[in-house]
Amino acid sequence: MHSTQPTREFAAIDLGSNSFHMIVARIVNGSIQILSRVKRKVRLAEGLDEQRILSQEAIERGVACLALFGKRLQGFPVENVRVVGTYTLRRAVNNSDFIEQAKKVFPYPIEIITGKEEARLIYSGVSHTQPEKGRKLVVDIGGGSTEMTIGDGFKPLRAESRHMGCVSFAQRFFPEGELNEERFDSAYQTAMEKIEDLAWEYRELGWQHVLGSSGTIKTVAKVLVANGCRDGLITEERLQKVLENCLKFKSLKDIQLKGLVEERADVLVPGLAILLALFRTFQIQSMRYSDGALREGVMYGWEKSFQVGDIRQRTTEALADQFNIDQLQANRVRDTALKLFDQVKNWKNKRQIGELRSILKWASLLHEVGITINHNGVHRHSAYIIAHLDLPGFDTEQQNLLATLMRYHLKGFKRSDIRGTNRFQHRDILNLLRLFRLAVILNRSRQATVEPKQMILEMTNQNWTLQFEPNFLDQNPLLAADLEDERKILSGLELAFIVN
Repeated sequence: MHSTQPTREFAAIDLGSNSFHMIVARIVNGSIQILSRVKRKVRLAEGLDEQRILSQEAIERGVACLALFGKRLQGFPVENVRVVGTYTLRRAVNNSDFIEQAKKVFPYPIEIITGKEEARLIYSGVSHTQPEKGRKLVVDIGGGSTEMTIGDGFKPLRAESRHMGCVSFAQRFFPEGELNEERFDSAYQTAMEKIEDLAWEYRELGWQHVLGSSGTIKTVAKVLVANGCRDGLITEERLQKVLENCLKFKSLKDIQLKGLVEERADVLVPGLAILLALFRTFQIQSMRYSDGALREGVMYGWEKSFQVGDIRQRTTEALADQFNIDQLQANRVRDTALKLFDQVKNWKNKRQIGELRSILKWASLLHEVGITINHNGVHRHSAYIIAHLDLPGFDTEQQNLLATLMRYHLKGFKRSDIRGTNRFQHRDILNLLRLFRLAVILNRSRQATVEPKQMILEMTNQNWTLQFEPNFLDQNPLLAADLEDERKILSGLELAFIVN
């Protein structure tokens, strides 16, 4: 367990070509807790001309945003604020004008970082907030540049940045927002040329997972989900379909698709040109959106203690500390739950067995977070806390499944309470919940719990039989009564449960 350290608040600000972002966070027991996120669309890249001079209007938009951020940061020491400028400020020959004007309203130093450093920080932000282990390709399409990094764990192996972004491409290839196939093709061909020199080396390094961050990729994932691709996975075929729907419109500003917010409409097609070029050049099969990006990378750079192998482990330990969880009890429930899990053979989605097992493990370790609010209704309190916290390492679907398990691990429930999700099958969620409820019942006596020598779980379809060594239940009458209550609850749901 971590020792309790004084809480330290800090802020990471990313001055992007399209938007300025600020995250204010604190470190609690070695884990980062986000306190607030602020995002303002500044469209700095629109103010950069052919001579790479940033217009006074764009500078003023940026400085006004920093003045706003500065108000929120009153009282923050300089060493607890890191501000990084990216592509547009890198390119602008008069970036010193921006910095000078910003100084008048914003007391923190602005650091303009190289493309490679930006790529490394984005990789770090994604690695620290997503559960994927092994080798990853991380892609970020910004307003002015695109970053592509391959790495193992937290360590980037090859990081590159190229001058192509959704705002700069919108200006260059779609003047006045005019949209047709020829314009799209020139944007796409240019994107291909800008990355062709990386193709061989990147494919040679290879990867197991592809993750994308920031605006364009987030927008595409949202559009896909809204149009029936419930897993939100981005594939070349799906991108092609989105593009076909966009090309029905004559102007970027007129594009209307389910799931597309109006303010992103005029940069979606330029972003798609870059994304399709990446898919084809690197022969990407599928990509998942990650909400970790540059500013998270800046934050996680603060403390070396974040370089742990398992992000979920770090998240769980921090919550256990924060909510003062009875660690021995959590471990007892986890051990029982996993013993039972390993006897189950009838999972509907066999490819998810590892993921389901780890969700059950984390649910067991965290199921009492709500006890600090009130012992009565701990299941409701725990579910609420887990559903509403930032949980680095768990994506939205996994977080929702954890909350569902916590909500219904005690007392009665209805079958209709347990819904299948985009990713998880209804039957698998029900199985997981039944295992979890059993693990909690079997450890209800806490430190007085007597572990059975034998615990055999057999199942045919939804009918379960749990068998202990002879006389075990006679010697543990309270447990026998609890298991009988569970049998009654389940029989009301037409789920047979026999204990002997």
